[in-house]
Amino acid sequence: MIYEQLNNTANKNLSEKIKKVIRFVQENDLKQFGPGSHAIDGDSLFVNILSYETTAPENRFWEAHKEYLDIHVPIEKEEQIDLAFLSDMQVKGYEKENDFVSMDGEKRASLVMKPGEFLVCFPEDAHRTAVAVNGHPEKIKKAVFKVKI
Repeated sequence: MIYEQLNNTANKNLSEKIKKVIRFVQENDLKQFGPGSHAIDGDSLFVNILSYETTAPENRFWEAHKEYLDIHVPIEKEEQIDLAFLSDMQVKGYEKENDFVSMDGEKRASLVMKPGEFLVCFPEDAHRTAVAVNGHPEKIKKAVFKVKI
């Protein structure tokens, strides 16, 4: 996984696909995007704009993806994302049509994501999103870029 600030990527050795997402974020006002999926480069790159209430971790689920990178970009407010290695988890199944690996397990770390930051989750990165920061739920808006591997 990669966790970084959007304005701190100039000297980073990032793949061209990740750089393309960062350029898109810097050149577009994501606050103006409505909820739902927005095509950028067909099924090779698109963004899902989400708005939801954060909650307790026990109300959320673990996930990973095989065919796409997830690049999380907060737009409004903060959320906690719990992280683990897929190899530490008990994989329950894979839904190919949704590119969704379901699993159970314990977190290894947590990040509090704020606007101006991004998190790249690779196929080996289990993540649990929408966790309330310090147990205080709030409505957030975020972008999740899906980058075909």
